[in-house]
Amino acid sequence: MNRLPILLALTLVLALPAYADIWKWVDVNGNTHFVDTNTPIYTWIDDAGKAHYSDTPDHEDAVLVQLVWHASGSLTAAGDADADGASGGYAYPGETAEQRAEREDAEAYYCKRATEIFESYLNAPKLYRTGETGEREYLSEEEVAATIAETKAKKNKFCR
Repeated sequence: MNRLPILLALTLVLALPAYADIWKWVDVNGNTHFVDTNTPIYTWIDDAGKAHYSDTPDHEDAVLVQLVWHASGSLTAAGDADADGASGGYAYPGETAEQRAEREDAEAYYCKRATEIFESYLNAPKLYRTGETGEREYLSEEEVAATIAETKAKKNKFCR
């Protein structure tokens, strides 16, 4: 039996590049990364200013990065896309340019509002809630810390 055709076919199959969905994300320093899995990626910056990445939230400041579907293909081809996203890498599958623009406007608005609220809490001399009769009820230190942590988490969610 001649094994040459089988060997040749096997060699050709193994030589083809792997194709899969390619996901794109931007790190805290603005660098674009491409991955071929949509496994969660967390990032944070340490006190020395060094960026860290992990598939688990190993740090209290870790935020989940937004993986955006880029294309079907290979990681090699993904790296050839325009750096400014001109290849459409930030659009979701089936999303029109108009829908993309509306989504990005909404995301920018919610990020801006969450950031404003977070910063106002950080800069406030005291935090309070308004009681049922309209009087101010000042928050304890523990309640302030919990409120600021919750607001920071919302800001990180909206500002991916």
